Amino acid sequence: MNNKMDPLMSIGAVARRVGCAVSAVRFYADQGFVPSVRASSGHRMFRRSVIRRISFILISQKLGYSLADIRSAIDTLPSSRTPTKGDWELLSQQFVKDIDRRVDELEQLKAKLTGCIGCGCLSLSNCHLYNPEDGVSKKRKGADLFFKGINQD
Repeated sequence: MNNKMDPLMSIGAVARRVGCAVSAVRFYADQGFVPSVRASSGHRMFRRSVIRRISFILISQKLGYSLADIRSAIDTLPSSRTPTKGDWELLSQQFVKDIDRRVDELEQLKAKLTGCIGCGCLSLSNCHLYNPEDGVSKKRKGADLFFKGINQD
């Protein structure tokens, strides 16, 4: 993109525009999420186009994505030019698939929770919420787990 159409901004201006701390913008730059350049004064300057990248990072974090997940997504965007609307749409399609999967998992959890509340079983082997597929027994015996720390022979 022509640099005249994508002017440089100070770190403070970027932070104000996206609504985060200057330290967060600095962190994202240090971690390679967004590019920066140094002015002759030594201060970091950012192209206006990083506003979308940082906004994407902040939204992704609010959606519960880890920085590793966000990095993987950002790495699919072109670094040599400002991402286009089409670039962002392709990326959003991947997030929509993941969010749909997460919604399905939450719906399954909700259905199990409805059947579980009030049953009072307290069963390590039967509880589908606390111990799905009896995973605890694969680690150690139930009594060993329950009494660990009580019997200090």
